[in-house]
Amino acid sequence: MTVLMDREGPVAVITLNRPEKLNAWTAGMRERLMELLREAGSDPEVGAVVLTGAGRAFCAGQDLGETATIDPDDHAASDAWIDGFDRLYRAVLDLDKPTVAAVNGVAAGSGFQFALLADLRIGHAGARMGQPEVLSGIPSITGIWAMWNVLGRARTTEFALTGRLVDGAEAAELGLLTRLVPQDEVLAAAVAQAKELAALPSGAVALTKGRLRELEREALTDAVAAAKKVHATAYATGEPQREMARFLKERAK
Repeated sequence: MTVLMDREGPVAVITLNRPEKLNAWTAGMRERLMELLREAGSDPEVGAVVLTGAGRAFCAGQDLGETATIDPDDHAASDAWIDGFDRLYRAVLDLDKPTVAAVNGVAAGSGFQFALLADLRIGHAGARMGQPEVLSGIPSITGIWAMWNVLGRARTTEFALTGRLVDGAEAAELGLLTRLVPQDEVLAAAVAQAKELAALPSGAVALTKGRLRELEREALTDAVAAAKKVHATAYATGEPQREMARFLKERAK
């Protein structure tokens, strides 16, 4: 299975399990991930959730083999793709329980955005994080929303326009990671942190998260609407399709 869920006492550990593709996800993976998030959220025995990836990556973002085939004239398909991410991001944000991302390796593109949705993020110095979508001809629109409150305008602009990935040490300095630990301790540290959060008064945690959600909800709605408009314009030029096809061709060599 490409998404797994295990239990560590009061902590649900949800793992993206496609290591041979650096956990780059497909629509099917995201649907399964949402199912597991809802399951963890409704389980009274679960007090916190850890999000991580199998192998050497957290999540490399969208599987370009899937999006490269989008018909530039099929606006419904493009909108449905963006709506899928909207539902996934809200599935994380809507959890009343604390979430901790165990960033065990690369977190890029929408995988990077997904990591930023967690309440806390624990990683190691060798992890790499960033928003390289522009390098594949894809405008970074929801990425701007995800980065803005963490990085501010100047750094968000840099990440969105350059596609640069930073290592774990710089990510921690910028606030993208909450804490650095040795590479082989990332998951254990995230679970330990999640257990501490699970032991807190659940009502206060839920109400606090509710307020944080209110502050982000309107901005996410605006970002999704903008993404639909901008992506339609981008795909109409054919540039994303050309760049993704080039990337896939080079990777196949």
